[in-house]
Amino acid sequence: MNNLQPNGRIASLDALRGFDMLFISGLAYLIRAICCLFPGGESCWLEAQTHHAAWDGLTHHDTIFPLFIFIAGVSFPFSYAKQVSVGRTKGQIYLKVFWRAAMLVFLGMICNGLLKFQSGPHRFFSVLERIGVAGMLASILYMNFKLSWRIVIAVLILAVYGAVSFIVAPDAPAGTSPHCVEGSIAAYIDRTLFAGRIYKEGVYEPEGLLSTFPAVVTAMLGNFTGEYLRLSKHSGNKKCLYMLAAAVVMTVIGLVWSHWLPLNKKLWSSSFTLVVGGYSVAMLALFYWIIDVKGYQKWAFPLKVVGMNSIAIFLLPKFVDLKYTVNFFCGGLCNLVGEGWDKVLFWSAYLLLNYLILHLMYKKDIFIKV
Repeated sequence: MNNLQPNGRIASLDALRGFDMLFISGLAYLIRAICCLFPGGESCWLEAQTHHAAWDGLTHHDTIFPLFIFIAGVSFPFSYAKQVSVGRTKGQIYLKVFWRAAMLVFLGMICNGLLKFQSGPHRFFSVLERIGVAGMLASILYMNFKLSWRIVIAVLILAVYGAVSFIVAPDAPAGTSPHCVEGSIAAYIDRTLFAGRIYKEGVYEPEGLLSTFPAVVTAMLGNFTGEYLRLSKHSGNKKCLYMLAAAVVMTVIGLVWSHWLPLNKKLWSSSFTLVVGGYSVAMLALFYWIIDVKGYQKWAFPLKVVGMNSIAIFLLPKFVDLKYTVNFFCGGLCNLVGEGWDKVLFWSAYLLLNYLILHLMYKKDIFIKV
């Protein structure tokens, strides 16, 4: 029982992707603004969830990026099966996988300022680069290894990366923890090999070289989940229960491991990979049960609109000054409503503008795909 739409897509996957992308398209800022309307709201738990953890720790905002990589991983078994069914050779599928990764790396470099043609070095790593490289490597593993071998590979990556994470950076002062920014071996490698091309020059790169490996496991967790949804003969309810069970196991292991290896998105620590992997599987199980199993799809249409154009919603604010547009139409009204409410109105309008653009693209069958 696959619960697929006529076009071969899982409805819940588009909706979950849309839910995830809403937070970077204005929803996180809107939540912050609403929290700040209340006394002490600027330091409440909910407001804190709209920021990344400063270093160790985990907030909801830290789950956005890995959830997107996970969702891309879920999609690949379906995409691969479809390509095979229409007669594409393995070489043609490889070419598509490599092309997608190369385009994402290129788009990431553009977002980093490639087209400014500055003489100095540019940051190489980016969110899009990590999505492309992690997805590519996970896809290659999916195409060449059986499930049992891929599970072994995923476990080995997390175990080896976890062990390497206890190595103290050579330039760290004596007594420095290997898990702080000064002592992290992953941060040391990035600032040494890519000097002048990292996010925090001389400090660390949140999408760096060594931390790409556990991100590959994040994509592999998506592959495992997509493969299970596609091939399992279990009922929809059983699929959801088994996914929730897997989510609990990963989360518990990750939380126990975090006592020795802290949860850290910037280093994509092995414990972080497991905990956020558990969150991702649980969220897919929830969306899958509501939308695909129970059939409640109408409420998720706005999420579907956003989710089917995720690359567009990521790139749009970088190429078009949406804040200027919002200020042009709503700036006067924002001034009238007073302090606090002005930010609520602004980010509500910003979120609505994003949605209206994506809705128009959806109606015109315009989908930016890589």
